[in-house]
Amino acid sequence: MTSITSVEMNYLIFRYLQESGFTHSTFTLGYEAGINKCSIDGSMVPPGALITFVQRGLQYLEMEASLGNGETGVDEDFLFLQPLDIITKNVHELRHIVKEKKKNLQKEKDKDDREKDRVKDREKNRERDKEKEREREIEQEREAERYCRIREKEIEKSRERKEKDKDRSKQPEDHSKEMASDQDAKMSSELERNVPVDISPVSHSQPLEFSSAEVTVLEGHTNEVCTCAWSPAGSVLASGSGDSTARIWTLRTHEGNKDVTALDWNGDGTLLATGAYDGQARIWNTNGELKSIFGRRQRTHIHAEMEQERTAIVWDVKTEEIKQQFDLHTGAILDVDWRNNGSFATCSDNMIYVCKIGESRPVKTFSGHQGEVNCVKWDPTGSILASCSDDITANMKHDKYIPDLREHANKTIYTIRWSPTRPGTNNPNQQLLHHLTPQ
Repeated sequence: MTSITSVEMNYLIFRYLQESGFTHSTFTLGYEAGINKCSIDGSMVPPGALITFVQRGLQYLEMEASLGNGETGVDEDFLFLQPLDIITKNVHELRHIVKEKKKNLQKEKDKDDREKDRVKDREKNRERDKEKEREREIEQEREAERYCRIREKEIEKSRERKEKDKDRSKQPEDHSKEMASDQDAKMSSELERNVPVDISPVSHSQPLEFSSAEVTVLEGHTNEVCTCAWSPAGSVLASGSGDSTARIWTLRTHEGNKDVTALDWNGDGTLLATGAYDGQARIWNTNGELKSIFGRRQRTHIHAEMEQERTAIVWDVKTEEIKQQFDLHTGAILDVDWRNNGSFATCSDNMIYVCKIGESRPVKTFSGHQGEVNCVKWDPTGSILASCSDDITANMKHDKYIPDLREHANKTIYTIRWSPTRPGTNNPNQQLLHHLTPQ
């Protein structure tokens, strides 16, 4: 419990005598107690402080008496109070002070408990990690023991095979000579009968034939080539020749003889994309160099890839991940054409689907052709979709009815293309469609 000093008590009595008009007593006490030398700020002490202090003492006794029956912590409650609080505040304010300080003390205690719990959790996690590490070490030791046992068995088997080979090599030499004589006699008799004799112990394999498209001829050496070796890092071949030179050749990977069914330039005309029946999309520069190959394992900027699995795949070059797949067609997809950055059209068999990124089903479906659809192209405005088919027709899809184009007599239409309509072209304000058939 907070205590009061003698200096504080003398000052309270001094103030009481002064306020009560006991001038002589006030002077005597002030002189003898040295009130003018104490550090107490008189402006902070209210009038009647001694009387108030005595009354609060009586109130404390009453609170102690009333809370003593079954209540604990009364003395601890008054540890939260200062003498000035007891003098200047009433009972309700003192109870509020005690309550707030108890609450803060409980918060500190709870915080300490939580910190202790976190420390315990960290210790448990460390112990768990150590246990797992010990288990891994034990498992590694067991694996090493198993490997040693297997290795010892292999060494033992190898030793046994060597012993058997040595035993066979120690057979009588006359037996070998007898076998050699029998073989010579047999060969002589066959030669006398003009029977062809096969002296090769290995059967002949069928000769391999390669087409000219599968063979690359490297020319540059001026004398015979004595040796060559592939680089383990890629399609690079080194060769050495009798002309005192060694050469390094960079070879393009053979891409396979598959039909190229689609191609298109990028926006600035620096790259060309091609699609083929081998299920791969390839990107080339204007020098004819292959820059990238995109399939199930390789990806490029947002573009649609056509596969023989009847799936249209949209890739994202920045994340190098599949953005979305569309499994809609029953046959191999022959062409894809973007309408804008968010939607495109695909064609196969006799169906055309307009797909939108983010939608699992096509936003539009067209089924007017009677044969396989070979090509689809959006007009420059993105409002009309043109298509051509094996049914010798070209078709245009629009909100309004547009009749089929049937001018090709008994000829399959393989591709179509819209004429440029921008200012400066031959047809700046017209929509013209071009289509191609075999002669």
